[in-house]
Amino acid sequence: MMSHKAGFVNIIGMPNAGKSTLLNALVGEKLAITTPLAQTTRHRIKGIENGEDYQIIYSDTPGILAPKYKMQEQMLQVIDTSFIDADILLIIIDPNDKKALNDIYIKKISDLKIPKILLVNKMDVCKKEHLLKTIQHWEKVFKLEKSFAISALNNKGITEVHNALFDLLPVHPAFYPKDELTDRPERFFVAEMIREQIFRNCKQEIPYSATVEINAFSEEEKITKIAADIIVNRQSQKPIMIGKNGSMLKKIGTEARKDIEAFLDKKVYLELYVRVNADWRDNEYQLRNLGYNDQ
Repeated sequence: MMSHKAGFVNIIGMPNAGKSTLLNALVGEKLAITTPLAQTTRHRIKGIENGEDYQIIYSDTPGILAPKYKMQEQMLQVIDTSFIDADILLIIIDPNDKKALNDIYIKKISDLKIPKILLVNKMDVCKKEHLLKTIQHWEKVFKLEKSFAISALNNKGITEVHNALFDLLPVHPAFYPKDELTDRPERFFVAEMIREQIFRNCKQEIPYSATVEINAFSEEEKITKIAADIIVNRQSQKPIMIGKNGSMLKKIGTEARKDIEAFLDKKVYLELYVRVNADWRDNEYQLRNLGYNDQ
């Protein structure tokens, strides 16, 4: 009888390198929200892939950045935690990002005594010569098990990455029940889908100043009723989030409801409200209440 394999595969990289898109591609489900804006991911999100003889627990993490407030400090702590419990590290690089990785994290990654795989993303919008140079550069920086050029968005190279991961997985029983897709509750993903639409529809600082709190989640036979607060940082941001005659709030709610209905596979009634929590991003008590220490 073949031994069962299981392990934790953690994804790290700079903002907008494609970590969340990669998680979704590997798991085959949309678990992590994705937008064209950097710093969309704030939490660690686990996606669980199950096979008859294996279980891979992928972790999407926030992008590596220089923190400007307490919420971003906690986001960096999430990245550091992902180094501790990883069996395999996926390092995802945008070949067009000149920053790529900062020196602090290059050293942290180099010091890890676990298998590392380099993924140079966005291969379909980058010249082959530049891709090869990028791979060669990072192969000199890190001791790598494998290197791949991929397109997480267009699912190119994902099968090859998966095969490499399977070969490196330790022999171990499953960590989670085989019918689980993630360790996060439905409420978490509903809040994230609302926040995704804030990122897609609002401009400038607004998306970075907003978070979402689910206040009610009532599952009835034919419909799920959800009430949520969009929390902003300053009083001046509230009318912008609401929009003229409620237009912005309605647009966010309409688009989010479509995604939530697809996710829950059920009709949804969604009520959104906007409230101000002054400087919530720098308040440890508020961050804790909003789940930013639940990583």
